[in-house]
Amino acid sequence: MRLVRLIANLGYGSQKDLKMLLKAGRVTRADGSVLSDGDKVDHADIRIDGQELDPPQGSVLMLHKPAGYTCSTSDPGRVVYELLPERFEYRNPIIAPVGRLDRDTTGLLLLTDDGQLLHRIISPKADVPKVYEAELARPLTGEEEAVFASGTLMLKSEKTPLLPATLEALDETRARLTIREGRYHQIRRMFAAVGNHVETLHRVSIGGLGLGDLAEGEWRLLDTTEIASVFAAG
Repeated sequence: MRLVRLIANLGYGSQKDLKMLLKAGRVTRADGSVLSDGDKVDHADIRIDGQELDPPQGSVLMLHKPAGYTCSTSDPGRVVYELLPERFEYRNPIIAPVGRLDRDTTGLLLLTDDGQLLHRIISPKADVPKVYEAELARPLTGEEEAVFASGTLMLKSEKTPLLPATLEALDETRARLTIREGRYHQIRRMFAAVGNHVETLHRVSIGGLGLGDLAEGEWRLLDTTEIASVFAAG
């Protein structure tokens, strides 16, 4: 891929914009030597105004999503792209959320422009467990664990029962829940089905990947080992 197209696809501007940057000598190697469109150069060696390029295509990001942000640019209000460099929304292909967390849910959100990997993670065949912690409006009754694990729980307007899910009570009104599918507002609807209401919901992990010490609102690039760990707990 030619240098202009490569950088334009990362959201830095149109190909016309990038040609002007090249002409002005603002695109260089790490050693400062000026690049032209026909040059062959590794992504890691490219600099714009002395700064390293954003992550290459095929990257996976982990974001610690705060409450109040949606995962879709078509929704009103704040979106998760506001927590990333502005260019990321204009990449081609776009870096998209791997599944969604609703506006009020916090925690681990993956984003990638690798379509095959995205579908591999969210596919029911992958059997990737997702762990959430929920704070509830009312105390647990002690019956939820068996109901959620039964594989027979039907949600309103659904035609097939939920897959078995694992519940661990953390205290009277807090629970850790592990699910292996991702239906619309699934956990909130599961607790509603047993007469409770989720006050706050936080995703702790996806597969074998957890947030670690990543602060709320922050993001970072994942390496290949971390990406593989998503499937390690399947």
